[in-house]
Amino acid sequence: MAFSEELAQRVRKQLGRQGGLVEKKMFGGLAFLINGNLSVAVRGDELLVRVEPEETEKLLNEPDARRFDISRRQMNGWLVVGGAGVGDEQSLATWVRRGVAYASSLPKKSARK
Repeated sequence: MAFSEELAQRVRKQLGRQGGLVEKKMFGGLAFLINGNLSVAVRGDELLVRVEPEETEKLLNEPDARRFDISRRQMNGWLVVGGAGVGDEQSLATWVRRGVAYASSLPKKSARK
């Protein structure tokens, strides 16, 4: 799956000089990891966002948010947001902040060799 370079650039702008940031191709798109933990990823023209699992149900009420379904297995804490959910910079910034906050709360992963 190709990813939207335009959306990836918008995400990069939101992330600025975030510490511990690494870009990596995964999930069929471009992932942005914080200290080895996925925060957000661009898949096609949508954003995959990792959030507090307990917040999943509440966040599904946000515009154009749905559960990330990998291999027909839905997991709490993983959402896909498209359309109006990432259509303007304020909405995108909200989702990027959520992903960064959750990834930053997780233990740092050591680099794999």
